[in-house]
Amino acid sequence: MLKGKHILLGVTGSIAAYKAAVLCRLLRNAGAEVQVVMTATAKQFITPLTMATLSKNPIIVEFFNPENGEWNSHISLGEWADCYVIAPATANTIAKMATGVADNLLLTTYLSARCKTIVAPAMDCDMFAHITTQTNLTTLRNHGVVIADSPAGELASGLTGKGRMAEPEQILDLIAKTLNSEKKKSLQGKHFVVTAGATIEAIDPVRYITNHSTGKMGYAIAKSLAERGAEVTLVTGRTALATPAGVKRVDVLSAADMYRAATEAFATADGAIMCAAVADYTPAKVAEHKIKKSDDDMAIELVRTKDIAAALGAVKGDRLLVGFALESDEGVKSAQSKLKRKNLDFIVLNSLTDKGAGFGVDTNKVTFIDNNGSQSLPLMSKSDVAESIVHKIEQHYAHPTQR
Repeated sequence: MLKGKHILLGVTGSIAAYKAAVLCRLLRNAGAEVQVVMTATAKQFITPLTMATLSKNPIIVEFFNPENGEWNSHISLGEWADCYVIAPATANTIAKMATGVADNLLLTTYLSARCKTIVAPAMDCDMFAHITTQTNLTTLRNHGVVIADSPAGELASGLTGKGRMAEPEQILDLIAKTLNSEKKKSLQGKHFVVTAGATIEAIDPVRYITNHSTGKMGYAIAKSLAERGAEVTLVTGRTALATPAGVKRVDVLSAADMYRAATEAFATADGAIMCAAVADYTPAKVAEHKIKKSDDDMAIELVRTKDIAAALGAVKGDRLLVGFALESDEGVKSAQSKLKRKNLDFIVLNSLTDKGAGFGVDTNKVTFIDNNGSQSLPLMSKSDVAESIVHKIEQHYAHPTQR
């Protein structure tokens, strides 16, 4: 099932390194060509001779061969590979990958590789559960790295818990799925506008009004749309997130800036997904200089900003328009009202009262509401929520008579 594929197998210093030998054999049996890169510590757990025998290729550990000076190019390795699989991946290697440290050949190859990377964590349960490790894994996921699930079980320490390296058969299936399940280009030829992140409303040159939105949900939607072949214009407030591959990014600050950019982009679009947390009010006047502190109270006059979703709804015609509603009470009632007032095709409701939903987290719990009723989803990663939203968009085009 992997005939002709080039698999670069990275092995790090873990007791689970013996599983890399099994994985190497499975890859060869599946028809793949395998090149193994090991860290120096990995050699203490499994010999290069074993891996060379199974892979049918010399093992690469150092940047150059000390005997003849022959250079091992991490760039060439990255270009050769169709998939880079790091199994086992220690907590140390995962941390370095997440922060861009490149102090061995395995890591420099990761930073140079243009192919998909799969990581199979292997460590003790407390190390795996530690917030630092989980944050690093989240960072890698956000960078597009596929993480093989770490099952619970008996560990080398004698403890029982999550942290075991996935079994070689499971990793083989994940490699095949990653390489062979290219998403159908169901939205090829469609152009969507996605708004994301928070707006910033200036009070003076120093202070401003904003909210806690990080943009994660909107960016995940933009990524999912692009993966299905759509042209995507991402109108985004300030965020630390990287632009998804294949997405045109337009940076804005204020609600007025976002209004102008979104309406301009929508003029030639087939639809829009309004995910940004746009300020409802903005200061009536912006002070030219920093406002000095005094002993008196201060009042700031606020005026209403333009409603972007409503403005697009007024001119959308047959085009698709999706809204978001973040509520803390009477969520369904408020969302249903917005659906009608803003002429939306459907609205995605999430609540501040749901644990794991809302701002600053990697999960969300949403309910889809349209003119035919509602559909509640369980707590999911924001990337999975984005997939569900885009699937509903696919259905919108697949069944136009049911709109």
